[in-house]
Amino acid sequence: MTYPHFQWCSPPHDIPPAAWLHRFGQWANEIGMGNTFAALVGRLLWQRGWRHLEAIQGFLDSTHYVPASPLALGDDMKWAIARLAQAYKNAEKVAIWGDFDADGLTATAVLWEGLGQFFAPNTHLRYYVPNRFTESHGLSMSGLKELADWGCTLIVTCDTGSTAHEELVYAETLGMDVIVTDHHTLPETRPPLIALINPRQLPSDHPLAHLSGVAVAYKLLEALYDQLPEVPQQPLETVLDLVAIGLIADLVALRGDCRYLTQVGLKRLETQAKLGVRPGIAKLLEFCKRTGDRPSDIAFGIGPRINAVSRIHGNASFGVELLTSRDRPQAEKLALEAELANTRRKDLQASVMRQATAQLAALDLSTTQVIILSDPQWSPGVLGLVASQIAQQHGRPTILFQTETTAKDGQPLMARGSARSVNQIDLYELVKTQAHLLTSFGGHPLAAGMSLPVTNLPLFAEGLNRAVRSQFPMADLTTAPPLNIDLEVSVADLGKELFRALKFLEPYGMGNPVPRLLLSDIQVTNLWETTLKDRRGGKQRYYKLAFDIVDPRTEVTFPGHWWGHRRSDLPEGRYNLVIELDVNTYKKRYEARLIDLQPIKVEAGSSMALPIAERVERRLIDQRDAEPGAITPPAMLTCPTDWSDFAPYRQPANTLTLAYASPQPLAPETQWQQLLGIAKYLARTGESRPTGVIAEKVEISDRTLQIGLRVLEQLGYDVDQQNDQVRFTLRSTTIAPENYELAARPFLSAIQEESFRRQYFAEVSTDTLKQVLGTLPIAGEPH
Repeated sequence: MTYPHFQWCSPPHDIPPAAWLHRFGQWANEIGMGNTFAALVGRLLWQRGWRHLEAIQGFLDSTHYVPASPLALGDDMKWAIARLAQAYKNAEKVAIWGDFDADGLTATAVLWEGLGQFFAPNTHLRYYVPNRFTESHGLSMSGLKELADWGCTLIVTCDTGSTAHEELVYAETLGMDVIVTDHHTLPETRPPLIALINPRQLPSDHPLAHLSGVAVAYKLLEALYDQLPEVPQQPLETVLDLVAIGLIADLVALRGDCRYLTQVGLKRLETQAKLGVRPGIAKLLEFCKRTGDRPSDIAFGIGPRINAVSRIHGNASFGVELLTSRDRPQAEKLALEAELANTRRKDLQASVMRQATAQLAALDLSTTQVIILSDPQWSPGVLGLVASQIAQQHGRPTILFQTETTAKDGQPLMARGSARSVNQIDLYELVKTQAHLLTSFGGHPLAAGMSLPVTNLPLFAEGLNRAVRSQFPMADLTTAPPLNIDLEVSVADLGKELFRALKFLEPYGMGNPVPRLLLSDIQVTNLWETTLKDRRGGKQRYYKLAFDIVDPRTEVTFPGHWWGHRRSDLPEGRYNLVIELDVNTYKKRYEARLIDLQPIKVEAGSSMALPIAERVERRLIDQRDAEPGAITPPAMLTCPTDWSDFAPYRQPANTLTLAYASPQPLAPETQWQQLLGIAKYLARTGESRPTGVIAEKVEISDRTLQIGLRVLEQLGYDVDQQNDQVRFTLRSTTIAPENYELAARPFLSAIQEESFRRQYFAEVSTDTLKQVLGTLPIAGEPH
């Protein structure tokens, strides 16, 4: 890759007046910023448009900020509170309709705890989080019917619902009132509802204008607490940690109340994490080796792990329990599930990125305004992440689609995609120009999701490229994206004092980016590449490059790192670097995070790859995917699905040869149809079969087969298992087809989990196997 990757924009030469800097320095010293770098921070604030010291005080210190009243959100807030008060008085059943991303899940958790002070959880209060894969964002008819059957009379949405006109009409016919709290696009006409609380109705400079879904939910609770102050037993401030997580993870502009709520929420998060108030969140912070006091702890730690739940599992409902449960064992178990999901997300994201990069090689980017790629095998949960990476790298709006290969119920083959934008191109308005080709669509200027028939993809791509060509010259797209540099510093400036001074600017976000620092003419030495691993020790295809930054004039050094890059990407030599100053809580030191570089001089012969350590096998022979004749017995021939599968091979006898082949991916629906077909055949003939034969035929483990047999019992089959033989009898022959699909979901989920486990054991290193299994020492060593 050619560097610099960005178009560097030098720091402005707009220097504040000396009298202004003096007054700022005096106040900065009072709040503990120190004198050494106060002028540097003051200059940065001045460059970003801050002129009035009173406003700066409220910006840097939350105790100087006066938050806006929730009633500033208009009459809809009053109507919402009146309806909630009525529901409380009448002991009605209330449902929270949430969303599956970090903002939506934290908003659901905030309402679950807050409304739980007024309505008995589970009996008079419940939540509904749609499935990312089967329902997507927003309200659904089936979900509304489920809530109506439960007896719900009032729904409170969070982070969704503004444009769900048809669904809101349907809710009305079911006798349910709806309060929408949201921050997405406003509807053209007001749908039937009690209240629509959406900050987009406010002027853009209003302190509440940029609230995310969780912040709107908090403001609703704030107004309800004010209306019925004698009811709640839990202080409202208890949920501020959840508010901060959602605000930072959703990448909203951290101005006005958004910044204030994030500031006080981060303090609450750090305190409650230390006390273990929310053991699930505390465990997530432990996994990512962070303390919870910085926005990056959420942006790069908690947020991705919460988002990974729906990206991998589809169903993210347990995320609410993870965030709110005080049951330590259960919360920590759910935190581990989120951690493992994030590991799988990274691997899937890297895999899709590699395949998308290969497709990009066939495109002529000089004539391509919008990058559109598709593949039937891509995981829908990571398409938006990869689209964002590609959009940033190539400076063009990017849309990635997963395409169907098998039609369902006579419907056309569908493509479902995620889009990300750059260069101030309004993605929502752009895609809207091709609405006639779409079956569903939603989003905002920077991100969107959509579905359309596969046959429409060529017309869709042509239409988008034509629309962009008419609005933006090609030069605007081919130019490298800008990188604004805030300050130039020396290597000697880097460290604790500068970090503490810049930390007063946190939380960073849209409108208040992380300061980018320029280091001129420095050396990069002592490069060291590491491969990140999951919690079970399996290597992931994700890299981190560590190095030392050296000032050749003073020989002062400072540690640095570069995420996602390898040793060959950065030959030792002299460079201009743009960095962010960071803290490594694991190593307990300050580090420079590399953003971009300009080579000054590349030393010849300095790009040698690091030596690869010789593998030392300890009585495990790795012959996975080897030819059958070359296998050394005793051998494990079937790919395991669980650690317990190794139990027969842990005897103190001989070496063990791993001789199983990499699993071939099968569609879970195909395996379900195979099992169903076997059950129908055996029920018709009255014959029996060994469970092992059935499991081998369907290519599943006995554990997954048992789940499938329980599903068949729900569908009207009597399942008789005796002496490893199974016999089926069909009790009823009038089973509706839709019942098969609904009942099969646990079996399909078990197959997907088993497929992931097989893939894990097909790729896991032998070193990891030895660590986990306690493999015997090398021959000759004492037992």
